[in-house]
Amino acid sequence: MISVTDLKSGIAYEEEGNILQVISYEHIKMGRGSANIKVKVRNLTTGAILEKSYINGANVKDIYLESRQLQFLYKDDERAYFMDPRSYEQVDVSLKNLAGHEFLLEGNEAIVQMNNGEALSLLLPPKVTLKVTDTAPGVKGNSASNVYKDATVENGMKVRVPLFINTGDSVVVDTRDGSYTKRA
Repeated sequence: MISVTDLKSGIAYEEEGNILQVISYEHIKMGRGSANIKVKVRNLTTGAILEKSYINGANVKDIYLESRQLQFLYKDDERAYFMDPRSYEQVDVSLKNLAGHEFLLEGNEAIVQMNNGEALSLLLPPKVTLKVTDTAPGVKGNSASNVYKDATVENGMKVRVPLFINTGDSVVVDTRDGSYTKRA
């Protein structure tokens, strides 16, 4: 058991049979009375994001998450398949539990968090570089305003990019919201 005051971003714990991972933590102290602890958590079994509130001094059951560096092989309609590069063991994960799976490219390494041999979540870098496979040709001029056009990147995602980006260019995409950041 750990105290709720020890909950920080990234720590996982179990509550009512669900495995929760802390996204953000806030300690609120009112004038009189005890403090409240508010945390935003991701349910690793369903992928839902919840807000929880605890009173100061409460305890939760801590849980250990193992982070494994795995190579992404492929995905189908329901599952993503990974391989451990050292033991060649294959691990499959349900896509509904895998937030951010659309950023995975075949052959790339990914960090998968596991508990008791069951894959729960995927840790992605904040930004990834992807190649533009299809977009409308750029228009000369129009640089005075922020005008964007649709582009398809190598993993099949649609991203809004500035007019000067052409097919074949590489762009940096934010994995948290899928937005264009800069040209690579």
